[in-house]
Amino acid sequence: MFDLQSLGIEYGTLAMFVMLLGFLITGMPLAFVTLLIALIFTLGWFGPMAVPLITSRVYSFVSSFVFVSVPMFVLMAAILDRSGIARDLFDAMRLFGGRLRGGVAVQTIFVAVILAAMSGIIGGEIVLLGLIALPQMLRQGYDKNLAIGVVCAGGSLGTMVPPSIVLIIYGLTANVSIGDLFTSAFVPGFMLAGFYVAYVLFRSYTGDNVAPPPQTEKIPHAEKMRLLKGLFLPILVVFCVLGSIYGGIASVTEASAVGVAGVIVSTILRREFSLSMLKAAAIQTLSTCGMIVWIGIGASALVGVFNLMGGIKFVSGLITGISDDPTMIILFMMLILFVLGMFLDWVGIALLTMPIFVPIVKQLGFDPVWFGVLFAMNMQVSFLSPPFGPAAFYLKSVAPPDISLGDIFKALLPFICLQILAVALLIIFPGITGR
Repeated sequence: MFDLQSLGIEYGTLAMFVMLLGFLITGMPLAFVTLLIALIFTLGWFGPMAVPLITSRVYSFVSSFVFVSVPMFVLMAAILDRSGIARDLFDAMRLFGGRLRGGVAVQTIFVAVILAAMSGIIGGEIVLLGLIALPQMLRQGYDKNLAIGVVCAGGSLGTMVPPSIVLIIYGLTANVSIGDLFTSAFVPGFMLAGFYVAYVLFRSYTGDNVAPPPQTEKIPHAEKMRLLKGLFLPILVVFCVLGSIYGGIASVTEASAVGVAGVIVSTILRREFSLSMLKAAAIQTLSTCGMIVWIGIGASALVGVFNLMGGIKFVSGLITGISDDPTMIILFMMLILFVLGMFLDWVGIALLTMPIFVPIVKQLGFDPVWFGVLFAMNMQVSFLSPPFGPAAFYLKSVAPPDISLGDIFKALLPFICLQILAVALLIIFPGITGR
């Protein structure tokens, strides 16, 4: 049997990193890569007797009760994808954005916030907005870059706005209250949405041919009432989900079930519900959650092995040794997360890095809840940044053929700058989170 322990923790860590990178380059899924490397190092460093220790760590991850909320929120998003709720919501927001220059772009951001508050799922949101809002903005003569950026950046707000799946996974990994994370992320999430709105309005009113003139014709009263009906059910679902959490009536897990029930009732009232729709939504949920669970299993196994090797202590020493200034250490962590976000999925990033980062954050005297919000804001950047940038690929799947990936990434640059600004403000003014 090969003896990896002879390498020492320094070269062992380097070997693990090189293997991780090498396998990922081949196109192998992250879940299988982490599991394979965990198995290699368990056998090569400790021997076969250590395998049960790793399996026990995996079990503790998948058996967490709070994890039940993830498939619930995913199911809610899947049902929303297949209903006309999002389209009616977008039409209803015309009542508020129609009199503004750049009103359609502004209403797209508001709709993105409401959809994020309903389910917290990002991919489906971008696809929905790409199908509903993007063609309308392009047809009305909006600047192409502005329209693309609004759809991708707005659709990615599900990372920050509660009930965010990113915050739930962080809470599970860092062992902090998810309710506290939701409460702390509320203001930063709306702050970022406010930055987007301010940027849209600035470009619309100062740039030439960026946005069409505001709507001047009056909407008939009967039409207004019809449009307002499209707002009622989504707002009610949001109120039930977030109100039950913030009011202390229900836990996050219970609130997720309330949300699913609310969306199903909404589709029944709208006469859109069918068993075929529910089946398709359930299959999509199973696929998405299966991916999250498998990445979680692989990452938990790898981090467990690395911890037994003494790797977490070694890496913690390296990170804390770069500076005596705690803020510089936090900035270095943000840089690591930013670079990883260019190549890895946020689930893998959270599960691989947070077991290392969170103890350091606590050691430095920072609040792990505040760091969780900071992490979620950083993941906003990863959703837009090339070359991985999943938001760009989600939009490309539904965008007109003449819009290339290069066009999308170029359009996202101003919004990435706004996200980095939001990260900086959270570091400088941690009180924004209420902590």
